[in-house]
Amino acid sequence: MVVGIAKIRIYAPWVHSIKEKRMVVKSLCAKVKNKYNVSIAEIEDQNIHQSIILGFACVTNDNSHADQIIDTVIGFIESNTEGEIIHIERELS
Repeated sequence: MVVGIAKIRIYAPWVHSIKEKRMVVKSLCAKVKNKYNVSIAEIEDQNIHQSIILGFACVTNDNSHADQIIDTVIGFIESNTEGEIIHIERELS
């Protein structure tokens, strides 16, 4: 069993309130969950309105498949947000 995890930091300069940020995060997380069947959540900086930090995880039986899932989800997030991805951490265990 291989567990792939990733942490993505997104800078969202157009967000001007926590309420607006939560709408963006909720929408993005729902899209990712529905499309890729991974666990995803906002994991840090919940009260900083222009910083979005998402963590997601997948479970599979092969390292290359876990890498592929992580790459695909990151690409999806990048194409479905106006924010700038400023940092990505990934790990397979």
